[in-house]
Amino acid sequence: MEKSLSPADFKQIQNKGLSEKVIEKQLENFKRGFPELQLVKPAQLNSGIIRLENKDVEDYKNNYEQSIGTQKAMKFIPASGAASRMFKFLFEYMDNPVEGSKQVELFVSRIKDFAFYDDLKSVLKDKGENIEELLHNKQYKKIIHFLLTKEGLNYGNLPKALIIFHKDEQKSRTPIEEHIVESADYCLNENKKAYLHFTISPQHEIPFDKHLKAIKSKYEKELNAEFEITHSFQKEHTDIIAVKPNNEILRDEKGDPVFRPGGHGALLENLNDIEADIVFIKNIDNVVVDKLKIEGNRYKKALAGLMLRYQEIIFDYLERLDMEEEIERNELDEMHKFLQEKLNVIPPEDLNTEDKQCYIDYLRTKLNRPLRICGMVENKGEPGGGPFWVKDKDNSISLQIVEKAQINMENPEQKKVIEDSTHFNPVDLVCGLKNYKGNSFNLLEFRDPSAGIITQKSKGGVDLKAQELPGLWNGGMAYWNTIFVEVPLSTFTPVKTVNDLLREEHQ
Repeated sequence: MEKSLSPADFKQIQNKGLSEKVIEKQLENFKRGFPELQLVKPAQLNSGIIRLENKDVEDYKNNYEQSIGTQKAMKFIPASGAASRMFKFLFEYMDNPVEGSKQVELFVSRIKDFAFYDDLKSVLKDKGENIEELLHNKQYKKIIHFLLTKEGLNYGNLPKALIIFHKDEQKSRTPIEEHIVESADYCLNENKKAYLHFTISPQHEIPFDKHLKAIKSKYEKELNAEFEITHSFQKEHTDIIAVKPNNEILRDEKGDPVFRPGGHGALLENLNDIEADIVFIKNIDNVVVDKLKIEGNRYKKALAGLMLRYQEIIFDYLERLDMEEEIERNELDEMHKFLQEKLNVIPPEDLNTEDKQCYIDYLRTKLNRPLRICGMVENKGEPGGGPFWVKDKDNSISLQIVEKAQINMENPEQKKVIEDSTHFNPVDLVCGLKNYKGNSFNLLEFRDPSAGIITQKSKGGVDLKAQELPGLWNGGMAYWNTIFVEVPLSTFTPVKTVNDLLREEHQ
């Protein structure tokens, strides 16, 4: 441990639920860095990505609908912190109004098309202001001020979950409400109950709970359903110490070590606490208006039905593997073929299939893992991760979702693999978290600890290095069984900036 750490530092570390050993490992990671992933090739259609024919979509959808009554299905929604990035260009305009900002011009010219317009108009009226006059006089800064700050709607400090995204003649909805409405279509059990779990920031708990209290009974009555909605915070012991560019510990004005959240990979622990048979993972901002929900929900059910079909086969294989002395070699070969052709796990060249026990142990290890079906959309230039074939530490090859930060882009061969990729990860996952005996997997056993990321950041004008845990759907799920399925581009409708709400899928 670095000599610069004081007894007070140790106390702070312990209060976070961290240990000296963990901090030592974090500091070592900064110095050594993380190993780069070795991409073999991009996952493409008929080479790692399945395209379902319409009859297959209906078949898997029906399979899920017939099973959901007895299964506990849950939506797991990683909600954001403050939505400040969504309004970044508006904050910049407030600091330095610049004529001709295309983003600001678009925002102002179509301000009446935003679902929150009436609320903004009302709050301005309460302050003695007329939004029409402000627009006519080009007093945009005042309008933006009342949109973003505590004097008005406070949208700059709220999470995306609580911002009004959609509106029609009868109603307006936040992303929370849209996820509730979705869950009534594909998460209801035989008792007409649906489960949702949001991860939120502690500072947003009160407004989150207040919003739920205001809307929950309305939707239960409207949709003839009962919603059990829970939330959790990113656990403090997943925080990571920050360092200066020279790897010295970064300290605040009080002299205390600075800690930063461990990224969305920290939410693996929240997911690990979930008790459910089927878990749908979808980001908070990936929602659409009602008229566009049908196709997206149809594919959600199809992905879940596909997962249940594969899970049934896997569970049967594992039960047969438990009868080691009775199992025949041709059965092992059948399982091996399924593992390669359906679960996309290519064994290392030195796998000893002649030794029956070695063969059984290999198949059991690879089959007895959490299962995820990942929707993939055609890549239209969105920033983020994608599907690839990756060489694992044991020299086997498997499907992984990979971020560019995990790759050595200076290696021309690896860069070429990235450039040849055709699909993008929209975070559209259906997960099976229980094993063939009905017990929940310990998901922490199936992540790759060496798949973290180190990034360059700044805080208060000071340069620093930040470290992120293996991403939730990247290194956090490195040792899951994975199936990639192409889904329609219409199922991916993220809201990265406020002006994205002007797109058709949000109007």
